[in-house]
Amino acid sequence: MAAKRDYYEILGIKKNASEAEIKAAYRRQALQWHPDKNKSSEAESKFKEVNEAYEVLSNKDKRAAYDQFGHAAFEQGAGFGSGAGPFGGQTRSYQQGPFSYTYTTYGGNGPEGFDFGGFSDPFDIFAQFFGGASPFGSGRASRKPRYGISLSFMEAVKGVEKEVNIEGKKRKIKIPPGVDDGTIIDFGNFYLSVDVRPDPTFKRDGLDVYVDKEISFSQAALGSVVEVPTLGGKVNLKIRPGTQPDTLVRLREKGILSPRTGRKGDQYVRIKVMVPTRLSRKQKEILEEFENS
Repeated sequence: MAAKRDYYEILGIKKNASEAEIKAAYRRQALQWHPDKNKSSEAESKFKEVNEAYEVLSNKDKRAAYDQFGHAAFEQGAGFGSGAGPFGGQTRSYQQGPFSYTYTTYGGNGPEGFDFGGFSDPFDIFAQFFGGASPFGSGRASRKPRYGISLSFMEAVKGVEKEVNIEGKKRKIKIPPGVDDGTIIDFGNFYLSVDVRPDPTFKRDGLDVYVDKEISFSQAALGSVVEVPTLGGKVNLKIRPGTQPDTLVRLREKGILSPRTGRKGDQYVRIKVMVPTRLSRKQKEILEEFENS
């Protein structure tokens, strides 16, 4: 059997992380690996790891035991007398649509009364972000109708007010800035699923955006000032002499505003050096002289 990964490593935090840092890391990792959002083959196992790590590290006593004894603190009969460690685990299984999930609790009565990083339980992520329902008892997440809306890239980035038809009635809704493709917004009596159309210029990665900028061979070699698009309009970018192909230039806080935290991402400009395919005789002579020198 493969050794269990370190809980701090799973959440991507240091051993002296604060409670707020642990909670923030959990929310980030849980959303990244939630199987309803992440379709990779490892998503389910990663999601289980994240929840297990958070349950231990978010509890003062369990964290202290883990820091002292490691995973042995939660294993059956692992040097803590007969029966179990001080926080012997209890496994429970749930079914959410086509997805089955096994959750292990260490002491206590299971998910009830446990703080999953601001969610009532791991599956509340369905209701808050993906439009599903929690399997931990009825009534936690009511089943509401779900509608879809298609937005342009800029509408999603900057936010927009739209008129929609809900059950035969027209109403205006406000889409907050920064929503991403696949985001589920809870409008109280219905969920709205956001589909963001691709943009020919900007490519999104989380809160960061990427654009390609083509420059000539001479601009890369000698340096130049070029105009590049950003979400807020065009800006002048200084190209340093000797810039290499595929160099990434970072424009701080020129990215997307998070609708949840208010943090702003960055923009990265990928420099594409265009090598000429047709040269005049004089150009060839100049390059040959350059090469020989």
